[in-house]
Amino acid sequence: MTLLKNKIVFITGASSGIGAACAVHFAKAGANLLLCARRIELLKPFAAQLQKEHHIDVYAFQLDVRQRTEVSSALNALPASWKKIDVLINNAGLAAGLDPFQEGNIEDWEEMIDTNVKGLLYMTRAILPQMIERNSGHIINIGSIAGHETYPKGAVYCATKQAVNVLSKGLRMDLFGTKIRVSSVDPGAVETNFSVVRFKGDTEKAKTVYKGFEPLTADDIADAVLYCATRPLHVNVNEIILLPTDQASATQIARK
Repeated sequence: MTLLKNKIVFITGASSGIGAACAVHFAKAGANLLLCARRIELLKPFAAQLQKEHHIDVYAFQLDVRQRTEVSSALNALPASWKKIDVLINNAGLAAGLDPFQEGNIEDWEEMIDTNVKGLLYMTRAILPQMIERNSGHIINIGSIAGHETYPKGAVYCATKQAVNVLSKGLRMDLFGTKIRVSSVDPGAVETNFSVVRFKGDTEKAKTVYKGFEPLTADDIADAVLYCATRPLHVNVNEIILLPTDQASATQIARK
């Protein structure tokens, strides 16, 4: 993994789930990690553990990617040695609620749009200029199978992930002629805290989502993200769609 040795990899939403798994995989590859999350009380000890176990540099700080001014001030306040970001992993995201459109909670809609779409926009817009200046860098967006097909009671979440899909494609076009790579990693059913968040802490309801089949794990997704980041510099992995073997589409899962 010499491509990543001493490179700076910035991961949003790094305190749990796919973000935390990505942090572990990239730490093992020798990258220095810039980690942010809203739950700093989880992130700080995790960052310290990574630094100790993998002998890398880790800089962890609290950030809510939904807040544009907070994003700007936090990135401006980074120590100079951390401002040259080589890989940005736009991982922060969530689903909130699973209701028919006509019964949807507008606050849930706003949270998903603000995090999944605006957060990705704010982070990418803030970091891209220095990548362009160096003509080097990699943006990796965590999308979803929901970015490729819509399912009942998930219209707004699907819309936000289809926005991630479109934005990834648009970025590739607007960066045409540069050496900056753009990838999208789009999983199906992954067992993380995702469904607990979607169902507002109802762990029993969340468990039923993954019942009767073997879902993907956060490590499976992190492995795909690492694959994208470790290709030779002339290779860009545009898109990876990962599904459990038991899943054929967003709505088709073979359960025992």
